[in-house]
Amino acid sequence: MLAELKFLGQRAAQQVDVDLMSKFGYTIEQLMELAGLSVAESIAAEYRPGKVLLCIGPGNNGGDGLVAARHLAQFGFCASLFYPKQPAKSLYQSLVRQCEAFNIPVVQDLDAELQSSDIVVDALFGFSFKGTPRAPFDKVLESLRATNKPIIAVDIPSGWDVEAGNPQGTGILPDMLVSLTAPKLCAKAFAGRFHYLGGRFIPPEMAETLGIPAYPGASNCLRLQID
Repeated sequence: MLAELKFLGQRAAQQVDVDLMSKFGYTIEQLMELAGLSVAESIAAEYRPGKVLLCIGPGNNGGDGLVAARHLAQFGFCASLFYPKQPAKSLYQSLVRQCEAFNIPVVQDLDAELQSSDIVVDALFGFSFKGTPRAPFDKVLESLRATNKPIIAVDIPSGWDVEAGNPQGTGILPDMLVSLTAPKLCAKAFAGRFHYLGGRFIPPEMAETLGIPAYPGASNCLRLQID
């Protein structure tokens, strides 16, 4: 399966998003909703419902995490958000309001919340991120690297380069990676237990080009075999 599936670099991943919206008519809200749902379904497929802490970044990766939190709450998980830098854009504010409607709190003490959580979702940075994380996210990454709780990374493990992976060993080491749309090049270095593909919105034309395998039944996620 993975031999046919294409792994994307940063520029190719960005072009896929552009094509989905400009050529195929998707909106960012649609893509984020479907991506977040697939993350939640992937988590529910491998972990028992319990307390899940979602670490949310300021961009679209964080938006995926906010959507995932709402669906996880509906799946029986007790979700909370650590969201240290909340954008003023209405899209993200609306997603926070939706989480509030499902009684999902925003917490302030990351380390205390990590200790009391069963699993952690890394939704800090996506494939557009480059460089060294700045405050407050540098400290967030330190805490995530230090925890022994299973981490689920959304699309890109935070602290990794989208193409080179984690050559310096400064990124987090997730137990699960949920690649969205198609895996990125860095996913070849993923050594955790569970690698899932999520985001069942790719039109057949694009799916054939990217080598996307068929999803099972009505599922929005697909477990990939790890060699």
